[in-house]
Amino acid sequence: MANPKINWKVWLSYFVVFGFIGYILVMYGLNDPHKAGIVSGKLENPHFHYDTWKVLFFFHITTGSIALILGPFQLLKASRKNIKIHRTLGKIYATSILLSVPAGIYLAFYATGGIGATIGFLILDAVWFLTTFMGLKRIRERKIQSHLEWMLRSYAITLVFVTFRFLVPIFMFILHLGFAISFPLAVIVGIIINLFLSERYLKKIRKGNIKTSPIIIKG
Repeated sequence: MANPKINWKVWLSYFVVFGFIGYILVMYGLNDPHKAGIVSGKLENPHFHYDTWKVLFFFHITTGSIALILGPFQLLKASRKNIKIHRTLGKIYATSILLSVPAGIYLAFYATGGIGATIGFLILDAVWFLTTFMGLKRIRERKIQSHLEWMLRSYAITLVFVTFRFLVPIFMFILHLGFAISFPLAVIVGIIINLFLSERYLKKIRKGNIKTSPIIIKG
C-alpha cells in the first residue's frame, strides 16, 4: 500500500499545479497576451521583440508545465518501483527542465520589474539547472538517496513558478512594494520557502519519520 502521506501531498500538488496551468492558459492562451500586465509594459521597450518573446515564453511554460505535472508522480511508490516508468518519466522531466532553462534565461532579460527581476529569474534558472543536474549526476553514480534528495530539491524549485504567483500579489497589493521590488523579492523568497520546505521533508526522511519506497536499479 502506498504511503498515505505521500499520496496526500501528491494530490495536493496536482490540485495546485493544474490550477496554475489553468490560470496560465486563461491569461495567455484564451486572452490576447498583449493585454496582459506583464506584456503591455514590455511593448514600450524598443528592443523588445514580441514575436520571439512569445515563442520562447510559450515554450518555457510548456516545458515547465511538463516538469510540474511529472514531478509529483515520481514521488509515488508505483513510479519508484517500476524502474522503466521511473526512468522514462525522469528523463522527460529532466529534459523538459534542461530545455526550459535557456528559454528562461532569455525571458529573464525582459522580466517585468527591471534589473532586479532579471537577476532574480537568472538565479532561479541557475538553481533549477543545478539541482536537476545534480539529481541526474547522482543517479548515474548510483547514489540513490542523494538522487532522491536532489530531485526533490529540483521539484521544489520547479514549484517556485507557482509560489511566485502567490507571493507577487502579497508584495504588491498588501505590502504595496511595486513591480520593481515585488517581482525579484517574490522569486528569491519563493526559492527560500520551497527549498526550506524540501529540506524539512528530507530531514524527516533521514530520521525515519517518513518512509519512502526504494528505487530498484537493474543493469
